[in-house]
Amino acid sequence: MVTIYDIAAKANVSAMTVSRVINNTGKISDKTRAKVKRVMEEMNYVPNQTARSLVLQQTKLLFLLITDIMNPFYTTLARGAEDAAMKHGYRLLFGNSDENLEKEADYVTTILTTRVDGVLLAPAGDPSLPHLESLQRHNVPFVLLDREVPGIQCDIVLGDSKEGARQLVDHLAAAGHRRIAIVNGSSSISSARLRLQGFKEGMKLNELPFSEDDIYETSFGSLNDLSDMDRWLDSLAPMPTAILSGNNVLAIEVMRLLTRRNMRVPEDISIVCFDDLGPHTEVEPFLTVAAQQAYQFGYMGMEMLIERIGQRDEKLPWKKIVLPAELLVRRSVRPLN
Repeated sequence: MVTIYDIAAKANVSAMTVSRVINNTGKISDKTRAKVKRVMEEMNYVPNQTARSLVLQQTKLLFLLITDIMNPFYTTLARGAEDAAMKHGYRLLFGNSDENLEKEADYVTTILTTRVDGVLLAPAGDPSLPHLESLQRHNVPFVLLDREVPGIQCDIVLGDSKEGARQLVDHLAAAGHRRIAIVNGSSSISSARLRLQGFKEGMKLNELPFSEDDIYETSFGSLNDLSDMDRWLDSLAPMPTAILSGNNVLAIEVMRLLTRRNMRVPEDISIVCFDDLGPHTEVEPFLTVAAQQAYQFGYMGMEMLIERIGQRDEKLPWKKIVLPAELLVRRSVRPLN
């Protein structure tokens, strides 16, 4: 293995000079820097990242922890995070919690033992608080995405879940729908709570009848068993003419169930949802959605994280960014007026 001493001997400079070139520290002439880099390339030198981390107190590694890799929102978000990380010379490690607190806890342990410089994460929900407190105790900078956790103060990038859900209800009401139900994520997740608030607000403002029975609460991820949702639909009388889904994954699950019941969208029932399905998904009919700026979630969150890492010794105020959702009207809503 080639060492900095081998490089120094061939370039006729000191080992300290080679170290400064590798770590981009100290004052070195452009001519000397170019000579050392040329020798490094000739000798195929690969820096020892562990040793470099000990010197700089940085690993140049960041961690992205999301809740559902199958959700197009998060895959697009991950692309934005990676692009921002690479722009600043960081490498990105990745984890997927599957909305599972135990799995999230395991990843937090991995994060602490890996000594990453910072974490960008979408928490599983309110019970994630101890995991975030652990990161704070170990002085690991982090930025939350998409979901707030009561009891923790930190930088965060959110979508306007309440307003987006209200816009979906307004769109259904304008199309003549009066009997609307909602399939939503767990109330332990802040974005699900806000979407339910927006749904209720939209129903009230449009003077539409509403009952707590019209709410079906489940996981935001894919469902293995649809029988409970099936029984819920059977219990609704009269049957809703439209369903608002709390996210895109649940919208697909609702459509699976409706297909089993020989119901067509939008001929027999209309569907709208939060989050788009991604640019490469072919689903008929195309869903009307409140689309979030998934790429910007990842990109802006990563920019905030890297800024926080660079100024971690300073007492800076926490930042909160709220990104608006965009109503995309397609073909999943049948006009009733």
